[in-house]
Amino acid sequence: MSTTVSDFFVERLKAWGVSRIFGYPGDGINGVLGALQRDGTIEFIQVRHEEMAAFMAAAHAKFTGEIGVCLSTGGPGATHLVTGLYDAKLDHVPVLAIAGQAEATVRGSNYQQELNLDRMFADVGDFVQEVSAPAQIRHLVDRALRTAIARNGIGVLILPKDIQEEVYVDPKPSHGFTRSSPGYTHPKVVPYDGDLDRAAEILNAGSKIAILVGAGARGAADEVVEAAESLGAGVAKALLGKDVLPDDLPFVTGSIGLLGTKPSSDLMSGCDTLLMVGTGFPWAEFLPKDGDARAVQIDIDPSMLGLRYPVDVNLHGDAAETLRALLPRLQRKTDRSWREGVEAGIREWWQTLEARALTEAKPVNPQRVVWEMSPRLPEDAIVTSDSGSCANWYARDFKIKRGQRGSLSGGLASMGAAVPYAIAAKFAYPGRPVVALVGDGAMQMNNMAELITIQKYWRQWRDPRLVTCVFNNGDLNEVTWEQRVMAGNPKFEATQNLPDVPYARFAELIGLRGIFVDDPERLAEAWDQALTADRPVVLEVKTDPEIAPLPPHVTFEQAKGMISALFQGEPNAGRVIGQTAKQLANEMIGKGN
Repeated sequence: MSTTVSDFFVERLKAWGVSRIFGYPGDGINGVLGALQRDGTIEFIQVRHEEMAAFMAAAHAKFTGEIGVCLSTGGPGATHLVTGLYDAKLDHVPVLAIAGQAEATVRGSNYQQELNLDRMFADVGDFVQEVSAPAQIRHLVDRALRTAIARNGIGVLILPKDIQEEVYVDPKPSHGFTRSSPGYTHPKVVPYDGDLDRAAEILNAGSKIAILVGAGARGAADEVVEAAESLGAGVAKALLGKDVLPDDLPFVTGSIGLLGTKPSSDLMSGCDTLLMVGTGFPWAEFLPKDGDARAVQIDIDPSMLGLRYPVDVNLHGDAAETLRALLPRLQRKTDRSWREGVEAGIREWWQTLEARALTEAKPVNPQRVVWEMSPRLPEDAIVTSDSGSCANWYARDFKIKRGQRGSLSGGLASMGAAVPYAIAAKFAYPGRPVVALVGDGAMQMNNMAELITIQKYWRQWRDPRLVTCVFNNGDLNEVTWEQRVMAGNPKFEATQNLPDVPYARFAELIGLRGIFVDDPERLAEAWDQALTADRPVVLEVKTDPEIAPLPPHVTFEQAKGMISALFQGEPNAGRVIGQTAKQLANEMIGKGN
C-alpha cells in the first residue's frame, strides 16, 4: 500500500516528538485523520470547539515546555482556531496549527469552505504555508516546527483535501527540489562579559533594588532567589510569572499591575534600581517613573529588550544562564534596611488580604473562595484562571507554593481559557490535581461545553481530580467595574446581567459531581470535598458582584470615575459604597490600626 502525504506527515510529526493533538474533525482534514488512525500512536483529543483546541495547545506548551499542536478542518474550523493561536503568540509559546483546505484543484473558484487561509493566518503565524505539491510536505513540516519552537511562536500548515490523499515520494536530489531534516535544540545564549560587567556595576551601585520576573524566568528560580538575596532585593511577579517563585518567600511581593499587590506597587515606586528578567509586563504606570531608577533587563527575545522601560543595560540571553554568569559579579548588600522594609510590607499585605477575604458579603465574598482554596491545594496542584474578575483573586489570594503551577491568558487576556487550559494540564500531567477558576460569563461563552470533554476523558487520568470552580454572580463583573471606574459610567445592565445557570446541576447531569455553595461558612468543607472527590467536580459558588477588585492604590482618576458612576444612576449604588467601605475598613484592621 502506497504511503500517502498524510501518512508521511504523521510520521514526520512523530520524528519531531509530537505525541498529542487537540482538535475537531471535518471532511477537509480527513486524510490526516485517517493517517492518525492507521498510525495509532499520536493521541487525538476531541474537543467541543476548535478555539478550545488552540487554547489547549497553548496551555500544553505553557505547562510542559513542548510544542502544542492543534488541528481543524478548513473553512469555519480553521477560522475558529485564531483566538487560541493569538493567545499562544502573545504569551510567546510554540504551537503548530494544522488546518484542512478545499481541494487544490478548485482553489480560486469560490468553492464551498474555500478561504485564503494563508492570508488569514499571516499575522498570527511566524511560518504559514499551504501545501501545493507532495514534495513540499517534508520541508514544510520541518520548517513550521523548527520556526515555531525556535521563535516560541506559531507555525501553520494548510493541507488541501486532495493533496492529503496523494502518494508521497521523497524529493529528488535535483534542481527544483529541496531536502530537509527534523530536529532543533535551543542554544545557550549568554551576553558578552563586558555587558555583564556593566549590568553588575549598575546593580551593585543601587541601594534599593527591585526585581521583576515574568514567565521567561521560569527555570531560573534558584538564580533569581540568589540574586535577590545578594542584592537585598524584593521580587515582584508579572501575572504569567506567578508560579516562577512561591509566595511564601519573605521577599516576594506578589503580582504587579491592576491585579497586583500594594507591596509590588510600593517596590516599584520606591526602588532606585530595577532588574527585569523574562518579562514583557506592559503597564507603564506600575513601573518606576523615568529617571527614578536605573535598569537592567534580561530576555531571550531581543525584540522585548528596552521595550517597557528606559533600560541602561540590555542583556540578550537565557534567564538562567545569564543570571549564572551575572551572579559572581554581584556584591552582597550589607545594608538590609530596604529589604527589611519590603518584607514588613509583605507581612502586612497578607493580613490585609485575609481581612478583605473575610469581609461579609451577599452571599459569598469571591476573595474568600480563593483564600479558602489556597492552603488546601496539594503541593503539585495546577491552577488555571479565567480573565474575568476571578483573575484578581487568582493573582492576589492564591498563595502559590513551590512545585505548584498556574497560568491564564496573559497577553491576550481572553475569556474562556481556564477550562481548556485545565484539560490540557490534565492530559500533560494525569497524576496531578487541577483547578480551574472561571467566571459565569466564560462558562456561558464556551467553557460549559468543555465540561463534556472532561466527562469524555476523565477516566483515563490517574488522578481524577479536576475542579472547575464557577464564580456565579450573574454579572460580567470585570467589565462592570471597568465601566464604573475607568469610564465613569454606571453599570449598563443590558450588557452586564447574565442569566442564572445551574452549573453544579449540569455537572451532575453529565456524570460529574456538582457542589453548590451560597453560604461562606460552607466554603472550606466544599473545597475539602471537591479536592478529595473520586471524579471531576464543578464547584459553583454564588458570589457577590459588588466586591470591588481594588487596585493597589486608588488614583484620583479612578475615584473620580467611581463617583461619576454613582451619581449617574448606578443601580446598586448603596451596596457598591457599602461593600467598598467595608473592604477599606477591614484593610485598616489588617494593618493593625
